[in-house]
Amino acid sequence: MRLLRIALAQVNTTVGDLDGNAALVLKGLDAARAAQADLVVFPELTITGYPPEDLLLRPQFITDNLAVLHRIVRKVKGIAAVIGFVDRHEDIFNAAAFVANGHHRLQHLRRHLVSRRPHAGTIARR
Repeated sequence: MRLLRIALAQVNTTVGDLDGNAALVLKGLDAARAAQADLVVFPELTITGYPPEDLLLRPQFITDNLAVLHRIVRKVKGIAAVIGFVDRHEDIFNAAAFVANGHHRLQHLRRHLVSRRPHAGTIARR
């Protein structure tokens, strides 16, 4: 039986710095591959930084965070990853993408929605 090697990426993200946070993800992917991990797991809201609070009121910020995620997805080769981001459907969600071989395979949406109220905290408890 083959063991599954899982790496935990402890990255210090910056709220709102989508490109800087993406660079941290790419470095984390490289480090996990070098450690021969099969899967690397990144923190909650890695792409946006935590907590994004008022930035979630800007539709373009959410669109940009999705574009950054898709840019990262294409670079995930030889390893699988779970990456935190903000998704938008009928509402805004704190989400995690499972990515492998350059494809966004599936995602999980938190049951508690991200709050749209400034300074109310990132997650609205329902």
